[in-house]
Amino acid sequence: MRVLLAPFIFVLHFILQISNLALWGALIIAFGLVKLIVPQKLERNILNPMMNCFLLWFGQVSVGLIRLFNNVRLEYRIDGHLDREGWYLLLANHLSYLDIILMIQFAHGRIPPPKFFLKKELIWMPFVGLGAWALDMPFMRRYSREFIARNPHLKGKDIETTRKSCEKFKYQPTTVINFVEGTRFTPEKQRLKNNQYRCLLPPKAGGIAFTLAAMGELFTNILDVSLAYPQNRKHPMFAMLGGQMRHIVVDVTVLPVTEDVIGDYFNDDIFRGGFQRWLNDLWVAKDKRLQQLLGNE
Repeated sequence: MRVLLAPFIFVLHFILQISNLALWGALIIAFGLVKLIVPQKLERNILNPMMNCFLLWFGQVSVGLIRLFNNVRLEYRIDGHLDREGWYLLLANHLSYLDIILMIQFAHGRIPPPKFFLKKELIWMPFVGLGAWALDMPFMRRYSREFIARNPHLKGKDIETTRKSCEKFKYQPTTVINFVEGTRFTPEKQRLKNNQYRCLLPPKAGGIAFTLAAMGELFTNILDVSLAYPQNRKHPMFAMLGGQMRHIVVDVTVLPVTEDVIGDYFNDDIFRGGFQRWLNDLWVAKDKRLQQLLGNE
């Protein structure tokens, strides 16, 4: 019966999810505009916490809708201590746009509100772009080695710009989220990459190193998050919207931030090699963990 109703569930669920995004996004943007004219103390002590609550409630309502339309088991596995007063760098695999909703909802009551590092072009995405701007999420413009070679005066400018964007994070605990593969995993991409991993794409070290270089002294821990949709591996977002999602696993391991993961990745060859080994080892362990999670069904 549910399969027959899937198209109707999809349309209704999609409309409600978009409405939820529009509601909380509009509220965040409105208060973001208010921030432009109020004293910094009021912004820091009242408006920012309020807007972060709007973001977290967006995640709560969105996952509530997922539970309403799906007979789903949402399972959290947490290895280590989480603190709402800490600063975290969250590293996750990426399977679907659903991952973003889950990460926002996961933060509610467990860790500080999440911040995503965004490309500058995303500022124009409806509700999402201006909402991220209002929440002080950094919009980055990265420069290639070739561009820096032609414009040496911009060397280190990207790190410095991000560092300035993150100044406000010092005053309020924050979680920075990085989807390490740089794109969503699909079997087709996995085959094209011809890599050693069965459940992952190769990790992109530059983005994480970039974040650690800009904010490393703030982070209290790194969170290694493995997301799995064991019964809906191919198209989790469509399965969720159509009422077909059955099981979601959010597996979290709390890791320390050590001195050997903070350095000049782009100019120090020795550090770059060590950092890549650290990340590759982390990714091999994550791939094995995901195989276990998916093999339990």
